[in-house]
Amino acid sequence: MSKKKQEDSSGSLRSVSTPNLLNAGEYEARTGRICKPQAQSSRRKNLEFEPLSTTALILEDRPANLPAKSAEEAQRHRQEYDEMVAEAKKREMKEALKRKKIMKERFKQEENIANAMIIWNTEVLPNWETMRHTRKVRDLWWLGLPPSVRGKVWSLAIGNELNITHELYEIFLSRAKEQWKSLSETVSENDTEDSGASISDREASLELIKLDISRTFPSLFIFQKGGPYHDLLHSVLGAYTCYRPDVGYVQGMSFIAAVLILNLEEADAFIAFANLLNKPCQMAFFRVDHSMMLKYFAAFEVFFEENLPKLYSHFKSYGLTPDIYLIEWIFTLYSKSLPLDLACRVWDVFCRDGEEFLFRTALGILRLYEDVLLQMDFIHIAQFLTKLPEDITPEKLFNCIAAVQMHNSNKKWTQVSSMSCRCDEPQISSTKLNEC
Repeated sequence: MSKKKQEDSSGSLRSVSTPNLLNAGEYEARTGRICKPQAQSSRRKNLEFEPLSTTALILEDRPANLPAKSAEEAQRHRQEYDEMVAEAKKREMKEALKRKKIMKERFKQEENIANAMIIWNTEVLPNWETMRHTRKVRDLWWLGLPPSVRGKVWSLAIGNELNITHELYEIFLSRAKEQWKSLSETVSENDTEDSGASISDREASLELIKLDISRTFPSLFIFQKGGPYHDLLHSVLGAYTCYRPDVGYVQGMSFIAAVLILNLEEADAFIAFANLLNKPCQMAFFRVDHSMMLKYFAAFEVFFEENLPKLYSHFKSYGLTPDIYLIEWIFTLYSKSLPLDLACRVWDVFCRDGEEFLFRTALGILRLYEDVLLQMDFIHIAQFLTKLPEDITPEKLFNCIAAVQMHNSNKKWTQVSSMSCRCDEPQISSTKLNEC
């Protein structure tokens, strides 16, 4: 490009951009024109604040090159804007009241917990055997245990019929560590066929533990590899497989052990875990004793029909049997199906009332969602009960549980469960057992 063209081009650019680069005074001096400041919109003056959003632009006058608003249009825009502001204030006030209510409930809850903690520490725990069955303690128990005493109360309520000591736990833990070490080495060719089968079983159990730990409360990120409780959970479960090789590890155990670890020291968690799994109901399920499991399901259906006849008939019409939803609930003691804080509330009363409360809780859940379940078919019911809504609240659930009557023809749960054995009861789904 020639020098002349460059100058022309440069000059052309300057002539376009100069007004944008000069301030008002310089521009007036060069051009001889006087820049009058644009009159501020009278409507803007009437505003008490500078508009912060595009919704406020409806109050502005149009640019000079566009037709001005009519009085009717301006009035309409003012009305629309006032309505939007009023709606926004209404929403904000509603949210503020909601936050205030939540905070008030939280403070009240914290105050109740603090008061309950004093009662548990000063009155109940020092006099456990004489106080535990009193009406006052049972009512206090129903409201939920304070987190600071929860582990201690659970331990006392579960008991230690197996007489496991901290030293015994260390023995079985060391055996588990030896097995982990030996299983990582190559099996000798001189091993007998029987011992090889035993090693294979142990390998399967230990692999299953490893897999299950990784999916235990995954949202907490504390039991997965690298998490603060990973090794602890691995130790408790490994020690149990050595303590009860006849039971071994069964899927679902990791959730129970994890809840105990969150509330107890390592050795105490193991003691509670072993004794809890030794209870008749848990042993029946974890050893997959089909005849006992069918008795429990039959007893549950007796109270299901008694408390929720419409829903019971609805389930029967689709051939939806209790094993489809109860197995996971019982295997994990609801710790997988319910929010953790709510599951702990269920555990509180389970430790007070025993196995009956597990089935009473199941009926409470069905009662809570009865209207929803009555509108569903087989597939949707199964899916719904497998993954319960996350917004389920303790108050609503426990109100429904409280409404469940565990009496049938003047017979209590223990009497019905010991007698129940319906010959038409279907076989338990092995697929459902594997899913747990």
